[in-house]
Amino acid sequence: MSVEAKSDRIYELVDRDVEVEKLATGFTFTEGPIWDRRERCLYFSDMPADIRRRWSQAGGAVEVRNPSNKCNGMTFDVDGNLLVCEHVTSSVVRESPDGTRETIASHFEGKELNSPNDVVVRSDGSIYFSDPWYGRMPGFGVERERELGFQGLYRIPPEGGELELLADRQEFEMPNGLCFSPDESLLYVNDTPKAHIKVFDASADGSIANGRLFAEGIGTGVIAEGIPDGMKCDERGNIWVTGPKGVWIFGSDGEHLGIVEIPEAVGNMTWGGDDWKELYLPSSTSLYRVRTKVAGDRVPYLEDR
Repeated sequence: MSVEAKSDRIYELVDRDVEVEKLATGFTFTEGPIWDRRERCLYFSDMPADIRRRWSQAGGAVEVRNPSNKCNGMTFDVDGNLLVCEHVTSSVVRESPDGTRETIASHFEGKELNSPNDVVVRSDGSIYFSDPWYGRMPGFGVERERELGFQGLYRIPPEGGELELLADRQEFEMPNGLCFSPDESLLYVNDTPKAHIKVFDASADGSIANGRLFAEGIGTGVIAEGIPDGMKCDERGNIWVTGPKGVWIFGSDGEHLGIVEIPEAVGNMTWGGDDWKELYLPSSTSLYRVRTKVAGDRVPYLEDR
């Protein structure tokens, strides 16, 4: 595979002849990667198979939870607990290192959430997640009727409590991947069927405002062609998002810098490794890795507390 450059700026981020390394294969559809720096391993979701897996350089890919409630997005909170979006239970759960599980979001206004999809944590401890309804479709979840009439974007305050709906109920068709800018002043959210990314100003109180289009035309929204799904920000503020052919990269100014081509449709991505410059890419049936010149954004769970 190769780099499809739209701007020479992309070569500040990846080599022209970057190697796409296949680490493991034989899965159904992989998603939700998170790097555990303490264990030096990657956790990821094999959604239709209903399995959570762990990959390490020494041990390869192994099962760690089966069934997994068809989990999707995962991250760590500021205290080192694992946050998991579960399609089957329509909830976000917190898993402590001792194995304790706690549901921290499952309903809004008395109605069951659609199926939390992706999740990020701000440095103040607040949790943001998207809630499309992919987890109520066959294969990716359990087919069942929806209770909510919209697909929302939510925040859980640092102290917990009631969910906060952050955007207008009709803002998104299917909100999916989300990430903050390095200074947390901007929140990016992609909308899969609309094949675009919106950006919002993020206030200190946790609210967002001034939503506007950041990038569009990231394919056509057809899953088989590759879609805006997982999304991450690097340490310089560039946005990396899944799309047709692989991973699309946009500068913080919105310029499309190019595409890192991957052999299969990519579900999501995360940085890891000792220097935070290894980009892990769970894709349709395989897990890939790409070495980058830039590190991922120093997200809150990396800080020693």
